[in-house]
Amino acid sequence: MDFTIPEDITDYLAELDRFIEAEIKPLEEQDDNRRFFDHRREHARTDWDNDGMPREDWEALLHEMRDRADKAGHLRYALPKKYGGKEGSNLAMAIIREHLAAKGLGLHNDLQNENSIVGNFPTVIMMDRFGTDEQKAEFIEGMITGEKRLGFGLTEPNHGSDATYLETTAVRDGNGWRLNGMKRFNTGLHSANYDMVFARTSGDDGSPKGISCFIVPTESEGFSVDFMWWTFNMPSDHAEVTLKDVWVPDTALLGPLDDGLALAQTFVHENRIRQAASGIGAAQFCVNEAVDYARQRKTWGKPLATNQAIQFPLAELETDIEMTRWLVYRTAWGLDHMHHMAMTDKISMANYRANRIVCQAADLAIQVHGGMGYTRHKDFEHIYRHHRRYRITEGAEEIQIRKVAGHLFGFIGKNG
Repeated sequence: MDFTIPEDITDYLAELDRFIEAEIKPLEEQDDNRRFFDHRREHARTDWDNDGMPREDWEALLHEMRDRADKAGHLRYALPKKYGGKEGSNLAMAIIREHLAAKGLGLHNDLQNENSIVGNFPTVIMMDRFGTDEQKAEFIEGMITGEKRLGFGLTEPNHGSDATYLETTAVRDGNGWRLNGMKRFNTGLHSANYDMVFARTSGDDGSPKGISCFIVPTESEGFSVDFMWWTFNMPSDHAEVTLKDVWVPDTALLGPLDDGLALAQTFVHENRIRQAASGIGAAQFCVNEAVDYARQRKTWGKPLATNQAIQFPLAELETDIEMTRWLVYRTAWGLDHMHHMAMTDKISMANYRANRIVCQAADLAIQVHGGMGYTRHKDFEHIYRHHRRYRITEGAEEIQIRKVAGHLFGFIGKNG
């Protein structure tokens, strides 16, 4: 077995670092753009008087970053060549996402919005795998550039991880479908012009069959964005949505009828492994910062680093990071060489462990830094608030563990 990171990936990391120094850091420093990343970040990003949604100047800065990254050939790295990408592997993406997150907060790889110089495009991958030729032609380029902004509507007021119990319905009506229901934490609805709405089209509650995905224009009659949920990490793009007799044509169906959960699985598998990689990178940043501080800070005439109460927790955390890093790499490699459903339990392992570790690392870094760690002048509170969501969203960690157990005991998967 060869555990060496391929040379083309290490070379690309160096290329990305040069691009960040030449193009992104200067942009981050001009016009007081540091306000979006220093202690003022939450206020600078959030329009408190507009339902807590992202401020326009914040999103304009992110758009400029993506535009520069796209022109330099980095943004579409993981996408197929037919969409201007380089067909970067899942392993490469995991290593890249870890590398960028380990640098700390910055315009190169903003945690909160999943915006990075190397783009993460799970909805584009969904569209490429499941969309019709007409849908791909209409949406994909715009989804990359931001002209076509698609929300993701799966969670409901009464159903989160139990997605097979959706109450939103789609009923045949002429040459189309009539949708009724509600969505909660509907991501991206502050600016989306379309929403991917999952609804039951047949079957009984609890059945994975009978759920379909529809591309619904947000300006449709009966489609209402009621309000934004204010979250632990602001600003918010997580909407409460009501659909009342919303009609869409047959061409709005994305993917096979009654098998929409296959699309959702594609989305979460793509996101979960990259979230795990980002979590490992951010955790490593926290440990590195804590170690540097402990070596410099002196109490009672000696560095904090000489105290076992400081050494041991950081040593154990570093060990957990190292073990989980290789689980993430192995899982990403498996996604490149096998069907993604064959790696589903490993994805769950990597995701829930990495998300726990980064929260633990942020908390420990705060503790090592003492009073300064508790301030917003350090990155740790933002890292914690952001990554804490991933212990819940896209399948709570209890669901991830349940999936691992299902494979372990043979209730699901190849042993079932």
